[in-house]
Amino acid sequence: MAKRDYYEVLGINRDASDDEIKKAYRRLAMKHHPDRNPDNPKAEEHFKEAKEAYEILSDAGKRQAYDQYGHAGIDPSAGGGPGFGGAGMGGFADAFSDIFGDIFGGRGGMGGGRTNVYRGADLRYNLEITLEEAARGTETRIRIPTMAECDTCHGSGAKKGSEPKICPTCGGHGQVRMQQGFFSIQQTCPKCHGSGRYIADPCPSCHGAGRVKQHKTLSVKIPAGIDEGDRIRLSGEGEPGVNGGPPGDLYVQVHLKPHAVFQRDHDDLHCEMPVSFTVAALGGEIEIPTLDGVAKLKIPAETQTGKVFRLRGKGIKGVRSIGHGDLLCHVVVETPVSLTERQKELLREFEQISQGDAAKHNPKAQGWLDRVREFFGG
Repeated sequence: MAKRDYYEVLGINRDASDDEIKKAYRRLAMKHHPDRNPDNPKAEEHFKEAKEAYEILSDAGKRQAYDQYGHAGIDPSAGGGPGFGGAGMGGFADAFSDIFGDIFGGRGGMGGGRTNVYRGADLRYNLEITLEEAARGTETRIRIPTMAECDTCHGSGAKKGSEPKICPTCGGHGQVRMQQGFFSIQQTCPKCHGSGRYIADPCPSCHGAGRVKQHKTLSVKIPAGIDEGDRIRLSGEGEPGVNGGPPGDLYVQVHLKPHAVFQRDHDDLHCEMPVSFTVAALGGEIEIPTLDGVAKLKIPAETQTGKVFRLRGKGIKGVRSIGHGDLLCHVVVETPVSLTERQKELLREFEQISQGDAAKHNPKAQGWLDRVREFFGG
């Protein structure tokens, strides 16, 4: 039976790129693999056909010969014999090696290995700032540990006068192939860890790592309104990559130091406001601290503990907020302490007068006593 056109097999145009050829093959290999189609006797045939087409069109020389002369322009022995991988179980293993090669850092294209390249790890730095710095924004400098190229071996990891050698386990490819049944999966070489080389005589300064631990100082801009737990990303300031890979990022995580006066709740601020017994009873005016200075607050007569006064716009403008939050002042009526005999005498007299009409002067206390009596059936 005459062979079908390889471009037709893969469902691609004759000017398809290498990437389009690979994608088309992967799609067909996954679709027609016999293990996924146990009830379809033609699946294996389609699978082998796609494999054969891919191995011709992914090779620049074979593709050129095929484009000029068709099937006659390529080696007849490549038409589907076991040596080509078009028949026999070895074809299945090679197919899945091609499909998953990129996932496991395997080979590129149809031949040769490549060194594994890894992005450096992201790092986190915990930064404590004051409430004022968070509200207004600031710029600070941090000192972090980092890995730098070893000055002795200039990053090679080998002792001066020697060089890294090709790894005998993977032959310098950085990958080894693991065979399980008819599946073949490429994995990182356990000896060279994907670099394709190993250090026989390591540098005494870095012990073969090619890098040494140092410290670097970075400037960090803290935006106004930043809150507890927010992170600032410093691109490329994380750990260096492996085998020339890009560095990771540094995430500066912000924590607010406890404040002597205020507690922050997103954009709002809260504070306790101690008020004297006399001011709470008679009313008056007191000064309240804010982040912008001092504000005056009028306390109405007969103010009770727990009363909350809201000062609009005296909070914090968050990073993603439109306007400022509020300042909420929580009243705490302060009981007098260290009283003189005269003060005690006046308070006793005040208490006697108050008890004459308790329901009027102490309505909460009187109401509570009434509920207690009712509870006990009094």
